[in-house]
Amino acid sequence: LLQTAGVFAAGFLMRPIGGWLFGRIADKHGRKKSMLLSVCMMCFGSLVIACLPGYETIGTWAPALLLLARLFQGLSVGGEYGTSATYMSEVAVEGRKGFYASFQYVTLIGGQLLALLVVVVLQHTMEDAVLREWGWRIPFALGAVLAVVALWLCRQLDETSQQETRALKEAGSLKGLWRNRRAFIMVLGFTAAASLCFYTFTTYMQKYLVNTAGMHANVASGIMTAALFVFMLIQPLIGALSDKIGRRTSMLCFGSLATIFTVPILSALQNVSSPYAAFGLVMCALLIVSFYTSISGILKAEMFPAQVRALGVGLSYAVANAIFGGSAEYVALSLKSIGMETAFFWYVTLMAVVAFLVSLTLHRKGKGMRL
Repeated sequence: LLQTAGVFAAGFLMRPIGGWLFGRIADKHGRKKSMLLSVCMMCFGSLVIACLPGYETIGTWAPALLLLARLFQGLSVGGEYGTSATYMSEVAVEGRKGFYASFQYVTLIGGQLLALLVVVVLQHTMEDAVLREWGWRIPFALGAVLAVVALWLCRQLDETSQQETRALKEAGSLKGLWRNRRAFIMVLGFTAAASLCFYTFTTYMQKYLVNTAGMHANVASGIMTAALFVFMLIQPLIGALSDKIGRRTSMLCFGSLATIFTVPILSALQNVSSPYAAFGLVMCALLIVSFYTSISGILKAEMFPAQVRALGVGLSYAVANAIFGGSAEYVALSLKSIGMETAFFWYVTLMAVVAFLVSLTLHRKGKGMRL
């Protein structure tokens, strides 16, 4: 499990590079072009993993190429987030930007949900030996096909950045980003905590239910599938709420509630026996996380001017996500292996405190630059 978590985390290490590269392209050459390139990269990475020969065929090249493909995917994802968040924030209707921007996480969660559904189907239709031999390739093949569909959709989009903005000398530059370093540091702060919480209660939670709560893998998959489905549906509701109460209030809700309830929820899940009780506890955690995820893109986009918006959003998110989000599962499993699992609960809580403190410094009306 630790080795698998390590490969998962390795992909996150490429995200800051992707955030910088594709953020610069988006600010200098357009949001649409940047999104097209990142989708092409993701399609290629997924296709390589799906078609990769096994260890018996190419020896140690197999794990090496698997890691390389995972790094390639990390580069793509690192570039995709900042550009798509910027695009959705710029194209959304004024006064309802929180609602429309929340659909970024609807699609992100939808992707996780689809992946879980595929896992559930494979677990119920394939023998374990077959699944380990070649069945694991199916999700990556499906991912490559969906990336082609996404590529076609991206080609239909209108460009939202202005030519005069892209022509500015500081467009997409680190020098321009340095002039907005306060916003960059703030985004680093609350994204570090929020990414850690998000991956704890989504990606890692299924393993937690199996390894700690002692549930069967199929039961844990069913719980997380149902929880993620509801999580996806409530994103627009919380996003619309942020248009009324402000981004700052939403983030303060996330920081304070995560600080108070992380340890109780994870502790209760340790000893839960009922799948329904486990679902309820996971949903409580995901509801708290929704105060961040629903406004993640618009919150960050409103903090940067147009000439460095995609770079500022993408790079700051990617750095924090790589360090804290990508390592969440590895840190949790490492602490569990040495008998200090509860230390991870307090680690997540401490980062929630950081998110709360950083959120206090946000603009009181919850708005930043006019998009």
